[in-house]
Amino acid sequence: MSEKPVSDKEESIAEAKLRRAASRAEHDVAESDVVAEGLATHTVDGGIDDSRVTDELPADLDLSKLESDYVFPNNSRRRIPGFLYLGLAVICFLFWFLTRDGEPVMVNTGVLWAAIGMVAMGLYSLQAGWDLAIDERDALVEAGKTTGFTVGHASAQLGWRGLRSRPTWRILLYSAESPPKNRGLVLVDGVDGHIVDQLIEENPEDWTAYNE
Repeated sequence: MSEKPVSDKEESIAEAKLRRAASRAEHDVAESDVVAEGLATHTVDGGIDDSRVTDELPADLDLSKLESDYVFPNNSRRRIPGFLYLGLAVICFLFWFLTRDGEPVMVNTGVLWAAIGMVAMGLYSLQAGWDLAIDERDALVEAGKTTGFTVGHASAQLGWRGLRSRPTWRILLYSAESPPKNRGLVLVDGVDGHIVDQLIEENPEDWTAYNE
């Protein structure tokens, strides 16, 4: 019995079917790998395995990528709006003074009171614009001198105190042991560096989970 010759058209159709079958097989294998990986990230009780969860800082917060030292803005910048308030107050006062003898529609006694209010805000902004002579590094050094233990982890936050809004560093420190045995909160004046207040205590936090 003689075999029927295969035409070129039939041969190309057969090759196309083989390629589609191979493509479906590769897709099924890839899909099964994704499912297996997803199942591997879950624990028996249905939760997410902590070992597969990672955190990453945004690019603008990653200190390792900074090309130069970070400079904390000086508190003296608060004087800028103070000068703006005073400039606007002068303009308002001139408008009121030059039109006080007539019967202006848009300029009246309210403009004068606005000038007085802006003078008050401007003067307050000027006196609150303390020069931040102590930066976060200096504050950490001064705080470390008062704790009585070797400092390990530490962080600094700038705040303000009193009616005159004096800049003050809030320094949180931990001792250098692992886990740390002590911690402290120290308030350091941002103008002259003197210690405003401090609280030192044994560390009540449980850090054992981070040492495993």
